[in-house]
Amino acid sequence: MTVKIKLQVASRRLPVLQQNRAIRETFNFQPATCNDHPAFSLIEVLVVVSLLSVIVLALMAVFTSTQRAFRASLTQTGVLEGSRATMELMAADLRTLTPSDVGGAVNFFVLANSDYSSSYQPLGQTLPGSSEPRENLLNYFFMLSRQNTKWIGIGYVVDNTNSSDLYPLYRFYGETNLQSNPYGLFNNFFQAVSSSQWGSMSHLMDGVVHLTARAYDTNGVWINNSPPVYTNNVLYASVSPAYGEAQFYMTSNMVPAAVELELGVLEDRTLQRAESFPTTALQTNYLSDKSGNVHVFRQRVSIPNVDLTAYQ
Repeated sequence: MTVKIKLQVASRRLPVLQQNRAIRETFNFQPATCNDHPAFSLIEVLVVVSLLSVIVLALMAVFTSTQRAFRASLTQTGVLEGSRATMELMAADLRTLTPSDVGGAVNFFVLANSDYSSSYQPLGQTLPGSSEPRENLLNYFFMLSRQNTKWIGIGYVVDNTNSSDLYPLYRFYGETNLQSNPYGLFNNFFQAVSSSQWGSMSHLMDGVVHLTARAYDTNGVWINNSPPVYTNNVLYASVSPAYGEAQFYMTSNMVPAAVELELGVLEDRTLQRAESFPTTALQTNYLSDKSGNVHVFRQRVSIPNVDLTAYQ
């Protein structure tokens, strides 16, 4: 005997369908279609790419300028440190200055670069807010000192004739025993400068456009009268001031009581730009309005070994 039972499945599903329909009506749900999630248009993509490109370029520009400023600051720090070290070296050499008390020997002398270079002209630079130019002067000077059983001669000079290494500063060093006349040390330095024997001297730095040495007496008065000098009973010609700076030889027991040094150094980027010009005339023309790119250092050095009787 077969019994057939009919399950009322539809009647069981009906409440669920009715409930889903009620929820859709309550929240206003719409049937899912392909228009519910549209893609970006070409114009929108181009706008986004353009904005991203501008942002990336701005970030790169900021990064590049920051990196350039960082490198420039490092280079500038190197220039300032090198200039200070050079000033300290010259000051240390001057403190050892000693009168020789030997006939014919030169204890200290200062001359303008025009003495050995007929083409030398001071580098003039315009000053902001002023019609008067500033003259950057170059002097070369020599000093004699004594250490134990030997004479030591030291000199400083800037080569203004070089257009590739612009305004290089050189240091001369020589020594001899006490039995020898120390005049030979001065003569070696003078001949090396006159014949441009720069390879026989130490290269300290480039870009030195201003170097002067002023001598002062025991009362702190600037010695600028440039008197005639006797050496071995032979009269040296009186050295006239050059460009407002005194030039002189000091012999016998005469040395200054103090020396004031002035050193003017170009900034590194300005120096590199000036060196890129092929001729001296173009370099001078470029530097004529770069007075703000010259760092000036000044120091007055007392001479411990001054002979006070030389000023009586």
